[in-house]
Amino acid sequence: MISNKAKYAFRALLAIAAEPEGSALTSAEIARTHSIPHKFLEQILLDLKKAGILDSRRGKSGGYVMLRPADTISFGEVLRLFEGPLAPLPCLSRNAYRRCEDCVSEAACEIRREFGRAYDASRQVLDARTIADALRNSPYGFEPGHEVRQAG
Repeated sequence: MISNKAKYAFRALLAIAAEPEGSALTSAEIARTHSIPHKFLEQILLDLKKAGILDSRRGKSGGYVMLRPADTISFGEVLRLFEGPLAPLPCLSRNAYRRCEDCVSEAACEIRREFGRAYDASRQVLDARTIADALRNSPYGFEPGHEVRQAG
């Protein structure tokens, strides 16, 4: 299961990406609209800003805006940011590889092989699907003709 922190990060990103280009949302607006504890959300938004996904603006029309186009931000990227490695076993991780302490042979390990299949399938989906993909035909208030900002 993903943590509330990751789930709230996705809710916030989807809300901000659904805004017309250049429009900002405040953390208070996002927290109220999406039932996220405000102080917790502020930490999450700062993490997304540090990761180069969001930017913040000050002033009357301030708030958070997308720094990168929604079609360049994968679910896998965001999930790794908040959850760390996605691999169910340390011997399957690409970024945090570690041999299992009780391992006799990775090549002969049935557990590694079966979890590896499941991990590869989920990783491919999470790394291929973007915030823009999720917003297409979503309940986030898109009007016909409103396009999700694309890269390029």
